[in-house]
Amino acid sequence: MQSQSQGEGPLDEFLSGYVPQEGVPDELLGPDGEVRPVWAGFVKRLAAMPEGRLAERIAHGDRYLRDAGVYFRRYGPEDPTNRDWPLSHVPLLIAEDEWDEIAAGLIERAELLEKLAADLYGENRLVAEGHLPASLIAESPEWLHPLVGVKPREGHFLDFIAFDIGRGPNGKWWVLCDRTQAPSGAGFALENRIATTRVYSDIFVGANVTRLSGFFRKFRDRLMDLRPGHQGRVGILTPGPMNATYFEHAYIARYLGFTLLEGDDLTVQNGELMIRTIDGLQPISVLWRRLDAQWSDPLELNEGSQLGTPGLLGAIRSGNVSMVNALGTGVLETRALMAFLPRLSELLDGRPLRMPNVATWWCGQESERAHVRANSSGMLFSSSWATGLAHETDGVTPPPSALDAWIERRGASLVAQEQVHLSTAPALIDGKLVPRPMTLRVFLARTEKGWTAMPGGFARIGSSEDSSAIAMQEGGQVADVWVISRQTELSDTLADTVGKFERTPPGALPSRAADNLFWLGRYVERSEHIVRVLRAHHARLAESEMPDAPLPLFAARYLENLGCSSVEAVPSELVDSVSAALNSAGKVADRFSVDGTLALVDLTRTVCEFAERVQPGDDAASAMSVLIRKLNGFSGLVHDNMYRFAGWRFLSIGRAVERAVTMTKCLADFADPSAPAGALDMAVEIADSVMTHHRRYTVATSRATVIDLLALDELNPRSILCQLGDIEEHLSHLPGTGQHRQMTPLTRAVLRARTDLALQLPETVGRNDLERLVDDLSGISDQLTLAYLS
Repeated sequence: MQSQSQGEGPLDEFLSGYVPQEGVPDELLGPDGEVRPVWAGFVKRLAAMPEGRLAERIAHGDRYLRDAGVYFRRYGPEDPTNRDWPLSHVPLLIAEDEWDEIAAGLIERAELLEKLAADLYGENRLVAEGHLPASLIAESPEWLHPLVGVKPREGHFLDFIAFDIGRGPNGKWWVLCDRTQAPSGAGFALENRIATTRVYSDIFVGANVTRLSGFFRKFRDRLMDLRPGHQGRVGILTPGPMNATYFEHAYIARYLGFTLLEGDDLTVQNGELMIRTIDGLQPISVLWRRLDAQWSDPLELNEGSQLGTPGLLGAIRSGNVSMVNALGTGVLETRALMAFLPRLSELLDGRPLRMPNVATWWCGQESERAHVRANSSGMLFSSSWATGLAHETDGVTPPPSALDAWIERRGASLVAQEQVHLSTAPALIDGKLVPRPMTLRVFLARTEKGWTAMPGGFARIGSSEDSSAIAMQEGGQVADVWVISRQTELSDTLADTVGKFERTPPGALPSRAADNLFWLGRYVERSEHIVRVLRAHHARLAESEMPDAPLPLFAARYLENLGCSSVEAVPSELVDSVSAALNSAGKVADRFSVDGTLALVDLTRTVCEFAERVQPGDDAASAMSVLIRKLNGFSGLVHDNMYRFAGWRFLSIGRAVERAVTMTKCLADFADPSAPAGALDMAVEIADSVMTHHRRYTVATSRATVIDLLALDELNPRSILCQLGDIEEHLSHLPGTGQHRQMTPLTRAVLRARTDLALQLPETVGRNDLERLVDDLSGISDQLTLAYLS
């Protein structure tokens, strides 16, 4: 690097180890070795930071990502694992003039792809006239013949797309691949921006960085406008929590205010797409899909799919739903098509591509095969129907010998692409800036005025100098992209600042979401009961130092009746229960508090840690006290922060049902006349009602006082009668119930159980009554499932 101008000693020192790769363009330094103008202010501020200050800021940004629960799913040889979001802490800076050129070239390409999709599923003139090989289209797994001749209701095949681009050796940008199926990363771009802003808050404010919110507002408005008569619902279709980018699906749903849906949430009735909700079937008119098309309808596409909705294609043919993007547009990602796009641009638009794509040759033609054979050393080979970046997905390695015969044999199934030497961008490694290969993902959305590009995007930074190590699955990182405006950038938000204030009513609650919230409440309450029993049990083990004493043995049998091992200090069943709660919360990430989810993550981590090291006795009792505090912290978050919509009702009903069940079982055993001495006091302790018992009763603990307090006292939040009252109250706010309505089987079951118990006296409540009540509570759970969750 050439020396900087006089007076820039700190900058020289800061960049002393930054040496770009020879023959590869660099985003930070120009060909003359000087810092590019768009980077000058940022790098000077970075170099001037006191030692240690940048590390503190980076820790602040990383803490935000952890607190927000941002993760990606890396697939390993066994189970998929959630990993911390791999943020590269140096943003990529691009001048507005250059960005405008990028956007213009990609908008032109988007229009070309739209015309191509319309022809392939319409007149098919390009194939008929020999401009495209018929086999290349027909053999693509993304070519959906059932949709030929079906025009999208909204009039366009493409509404939200992305392009991966890179800077070539000549300094110009090239398209590396097209993303037209269900491009991911837009939501992560928002999180990258927030985290990076936390790191460089003072620099960001004065840097004239173009905001991202306006892009999402325009696209949200576009989706809302696609509703017939501006009525109906907009949903986001996701493959579900096991998808690698599910976090983003949930984040975007929350950000835009749309309903996140899985295939099972939908059904088709009389050609109309409907959501299964707790209030019955509700129509939906617009779906932004994040699900690959072939999985969307097991009736007409992939019959093995468990992610789709049977009959979905029928609803599309009927014109009753707008799909963004249209099913079948994944064929546009076919790698071999890039060999034909330059000629198609000349044919359809009368001009060459403004932004060329990486040089591509389809080996189904003799002249192309001859060129590939003569220049194979500088090429990457892959399947003609592959998608994504050639250097990171399903590459094909040619044999070291007999290359010509191999190419001839593979023929039309083979595509060759120029080996790309990507430009480098600065990454911060061990406190020093180093150049690393990078690609840029640019998102385009259709608005009422045409295509618009997100001003910034999603840069991927390699983990080494090898361009193939850019993918996150290979250890790559992601960086925010700052488009530096020519003028002071005005703040922009997602909200419309013009117009009359309007309170939007809560959206429809899918039955699947209600089911997961119901079981989340049950699993958390079940876990708390197990923990409280374990604490009481191990406290008495420590006191008596006699494992075979009557009360510890009695408590051990009770644990075994709950399905828990009495030998382990932290039984695996407790780990399973807490993990099940976290799993249920993960399936409703768009409807559940991030803080609540993180509290469950922390609880799960702590339980697993205790399971490995905690010993029976005092150690276990102390550990259980820690878990109780964490469980109560989670419950407090839910009670204080969760909006009182129908989802909160189902979570609360689940909690009340489980608390009533566990308390009833506890009383059936610990208040049984045959229970050993001390069992009644242990029941009161398990119910967290010791202080209340002392205040409410002036006599010693007896079966009558325990039954009265824990079964019949409506003011005690641990009592069975209180739980039945809570269930009754929550049900009165759900669809199909309430005043002046005929009682349903569910409300009858709750009223019957509550009345039967309320009419009892402490002296008349026997073990048979409690066992019958357990059955009644199970019946209430079943009736709730039939009424709302099926």
